[in-house]
Amino acid sequence: MDRDSGPRVRVPEQRAPEKPGTADALRFTVLGPVRAWRGAELLSSGSPQQRALLTALLLREGRTATAGELIDAFWGADPPSQALATIRTYASRLRKILGQDTLVSESGGYAIRIGRGALDLTLAQDLAAEAEKARASGDRCQARTLVNKVLELWDGEALASVPGPYAENQRARLEEWRLTLTETRLDLDLEVGSHAEAVSELTALTAAHPLRERLRELLMVALYRSGRQAEALAVYADTRRLLAEELGVDPRPELARLQQRILRADDELARPDGAPAPAAAPLRPAQLPATVPDFTGRSAFVAELGNRLSTAGSSVMAVSAVAGIGGVGKTTLAVHVAHQARPHFPDGQLYVDLQGAGSRAAEPETVLGSFLRALGTTDSAIPDTLDERAALYRSTLDGRRVLVLLDNAHDAAQIRPLLPGTPGCAALVTSRVRMVDLAGAHLVDLDVMSPEEALQLFTRIVGQERVSSEREAALDVVAACGFLPLAIRIAASRLAARRTWTVSVLAAKLADERRRLDELQAGDLAVKATFELGYGQLEPAQARAFRLLGLADGPDISLAAAAALLDREPHATEDLLEALVDTSLVESAAPGRYRYHDLVRLYARACAERDEQRQERELALSRLLDFYLATAAGVYALERPGDRLVDHLEPTEHAGLAFGDRHTALDWLYTEATNLLACVRQVARPATLRRAVDLLYAALDLGESGANAKQYEAAAVTVREAARECDDPRAESRAVMSLANAHQLAGRFDHADREADEAMRLAEAAGDLLAGSWAANARGIIALYHNRHQDGEAFLSQAIEAFRSDGNRPGEASALCNLSRIHLATGRTGSAITLARSGIEIYDVLGHALRGANGRYALGMALTQSGEFSAATAKLTEALEIFRDSRQRLWEGMSLFRLAEVEIASGRPAQAAQYAESALSVLRGIGGEWRRGNVLTVLGRALSGIGQTGRAQVCWHEALAIYDELGSPEAADVRSLLRTATRS
Repeated sequence: MDRDSGPRVRVPEQRAPEKPGTADALRFTVLGPVRAWRGAELLSSGSPQQRALLTALLLREGRTATAGELIDAFWGADPPSQALATIRTYASRLRKILGQDTLVSESGGYAIRIGRGALDLTLAQDLAAEAEKARASGDRCQARTLVNKVLELWDGEALASVPGPYAENQRARLEEWRLTLTETRLDLDLEVGSHAEAVSELTALTAAHPLRERLRELLMVALYRSGRQAEALAVYADTRRLLAEELGVDPRPELARLQQRILRADDELARPDGAPAPAAAPLRPAQLPATVPDFTGRSAFVAELGNRLSTAGSSVMAVSAVAGIGGVGKTTLAVHVAHQARPHFPDGQLYVDLQGAGSRAAEPETVLGSFLRALGTTDSAIPDTLDERAALYRSTLDGRRVLVLLDNAHDAAQIRPLLPGTPGCAALVTSRVRMVDLAGAHLVDLDVMSPEEALQLFTRIVGQERVSSEREAALDVVAACGFLPLAIRIAASRLAARRTWTVSVLAAKLADERRRLDELQAGDLAVKATFELGYGQLEPAQARAFRLLGLADGPDISLAAAAALLDREPHATEDLLEALVDTSLVESAAPGRYRYHDLVRLYARACAERDEQRQERELALSRLLDFYLATAAGVYALERPGDRLVDHLEPTEHAGLAFGDRHTALDWLYTEATNLLACVRQVARPATLRRAVDLLYAALDLGESGANAKQYEAAAVTVREAARECDDPRAESRAVMSLANAHQLAGRFDHADREADEAMRLAEAAGDLLAGSWAANARGIIALYHNRHQDGEAFLSQAIEAFRSDGNRPGEASALCNLSRIHLATGRTGSAITLARSGIEIYDVLGHALRGANGRYALGMALTQSGEFSAATAKLTEALEIFRDSRQRLWEGMSLFRLAEVEIASGRPAQAAQYAESALSVLRGIGGEWRRGNVLTVLGRALSGIGQTGRAQVCWHEALAIYDELGSPEAADVRSLLRTATRS
């Protein structure tokens, strides 16, 4: 427990009483949750009522409890009719757990027969008695140690969660004893001169128990002996006021006499009773560096590490190791936590910078020598060897409470000799390396600040006035710093020193990625220098991996992609990457995935430009592109069997990953979506342009799904512009076709038509049958949306012929299904059904699930118009399930919309409204406004059908606004609906 909230130490959960005995001896605890152990095994003590029986018997310390006493303990004056039978049932269950010889029946009652050392309460009573004897004999230090051991036995609230009036009374009694013991220990603290350390704990305790005068008396003494006379007198005044207001009484005479002694500046009161002469006092090192005045955030880490340090009095030494990249604030956090924990370590605090990130880390022998001198050991008494120094160091710390802060450690081997090794002491370690091989250490991985914490730190340094007027620019600054505390501190310090700069000026300077690291330096602080220390310690293969992996855009990289980029086997790549993770230069985002901090990536790229030939950098990215293209093509082929697209793609040197089923393949595609599309944009240059365009084409699902539509469109624009600069009609035709698909799926049909027209022209010039056939198919469906049915039929007939000449059966099926919709729009319902079924037949023969769903979608529309509502619902439901399974949100939403149309036509407006509202939810943010207008129109018709005319008109007005803005002919139909609703 923290010193400012109760006893100094807290035992770990489920800690059994420490008592020698056989391995299977029974042991019990009541100073916390009521538990029972057999050896090291925690036994089940059953229900809360069963624990209440165990509690009542344990607290009688072997004496027999009659049935009547137990009934009173359980239920008080109002027991149930079956109380005795219930008691017997609980006793029988406990006897099975504890054994016949432990829980015995006597004289109509029960008793537990155990040795005195088997219960933590009796251990506590014995230790308290020993403490009283030691204090009476004048050995205050021993008495203090023994009282601390008593308080260590508590594990939270005594008899926690045990029900019944008896348990409630005993809980209050034990809590009162605990407070009394705490007062005794604090009194002993004052007697041995630890008054300064006691102030914070006493302050918290008096706040928690404001009417407990003994605590206030001790606080007054502690404050007075700490040179804080005015505050000590203020405590008396506050106590007098509080007692008068709450109880109408004056402070007890002892408190009043203490006030008078303080007013007289009593010299005798200022000296601890029996304090040792100054010459005999052991040295108490206080080596902690100053904590920063603007320490910000990190509250969870402060609490976690503080709680860990508060356990330093338990049976093992507390060790915590904080790891993270350079500049993340490890030292700042550790120093701050160490200062807060000082009251727990009254015998001193040791500190050393181990220089672990540099080329010459501190030698443990040298550090031990300085520690021993700080602890009072003369130079002549310090041995020469490491082992002897470590042994003397541990002996010197034995029985003392000292905190050791080992900052900037190189590895676990460096710090092992520097660990105190005894209970009561603690070590706090910081390092860029995760101390996974440091036995028993509590490991903490420190990440960058949250955006809120980062802005708060920036504001504290720069000033509220300058930041509040340019909050957005300030957010840009901390984001450019990657929320790294060192970078934020440097940037803020530069701004604070330049009164003529605005926050926007600084943000503009940091916006240039190539100059950012150079901007982030002030005085002797520099982000680049911090990273250089870690990079300089890497082995050659690790340094090469660090440089080259930093070239890849995207938020992270998979192990398989990294192996391709580095041209290494996966297991060898994993060894390199895990080594980089251990040095905190790379983070492990998840098993098999790795990422850089933004500033570390910039540094890695700078290293690549400095230390790698341009050809090797380009080859690395080319290998990554090959990996993505080959794998994406495999996903496409698995999702669309028989599709000729994969035969028209540029060849790759990498075979890519292979998948056993389409679900696993889609998992890969959507997991890698952001990285894959980032790669497309990054490699859109002459040597890799065609493969970049083909990767975009092979990843068509990402554009159609809706989830990655904007990223897909941005990549399409990039490769189109690159293709134009390179004057490559083949690449441009495919890039433009990809962009046409993006526009069409977003509902921008005019843009889509222009791009598809351009793609047809370019494909013809390049002799690219792939882009030409799909462009004709796209122009056909776009013409349908424009109500140019004759044009649409011509384009789709052209597409069918092109697909057939290429042997592309899935393409042919797509054009047949689209042609079905043209026939449907022109009143040829029968032929529309026939065409859709022809397309489905092709898809089903090829095992083409996803595109088969598109066919069922078209057939469902045709069946709806022919009045075959049950068949239409069945087909559209099949399509809906496949689209959901394939993560095609756009077509999932549109299938729901078509189901709503079926329900309207079937005279079921309530069901139609449900489908339409679900469609709006799925299509939120995707599919374009025209499609949204269609759904709103149908939703309005459904709402009107169930009498919700007001809501229906709201939907129609919103749809009308969309159609008017787009210039869509559907506006006339909606106006008609509104006029009819108004008249009725």
